[in-house]
Order: sequence, then C-alpha cells, then structure tokens
Amino acid sequence: MPRSDPDDTELPAPSADVVSRRLGDEVVLVHLQTNRIFALNPTGARFWQLLVEGKGRGEIEATLQREYEVPAEQVAAEIDALVSELRRERIVGTGPAE
Repeated sequence: MPRSDPDDTELPAPSADVVSRRLGDEVVLVHLQTNRIFALNPTGARFWQLLVEGKGRGEIEATLQREYEVPAEQVAAEIDALVSELRRERIVGTGPAE
C-alpha cells in the first residue's frame, strides 16, 4: 500500500542483491551481483539502518537531525547526495520504495 505522505515515498528501497554488515560504527555493503563493496561512515550507517527498517524520508530526516544536531537543510542535502551515490552503485533501486 503506498504511503500518503509524499516525503515518505521519495527514498528508493535497498536492493535485494545487497547484504550489509556492521563493523564498529560503520556499515559495509556488498553488492552480490558486482562484488563491489561500499562502506558507510557512522552517519551513513544510521541512515542505512533507518532505511532498512522501512522508515520514510521525513522520519529519517527528523531522526538524523535530532541525533546529530544538524540543520534540516544539511540533513536533506546529505541524504540526497548519499542516495545518488547508492543509486550509482546499484545499492538501492532507481525508484521510490513502496
């Protein structure tokens, strides 16, 4: 069932071809089709955790803003940059999660 809040439909779903492993405060992602490895710093790791839990963009932004005490605009820009990079690596799908 699609979500009614447009902010919650903007993020793509994690690819089924990707496995993740927490190593300390970082997360390492491995794309099983390409064998490419992608490491996420602590902030990216927290984003990934929330994304995998099925949280919508609005909730992820609010959580990261609160936990890292950064302005909303900075959180939004960093999420956009990370999602673009994850799409290029095929770590997440190209469209929004449903």
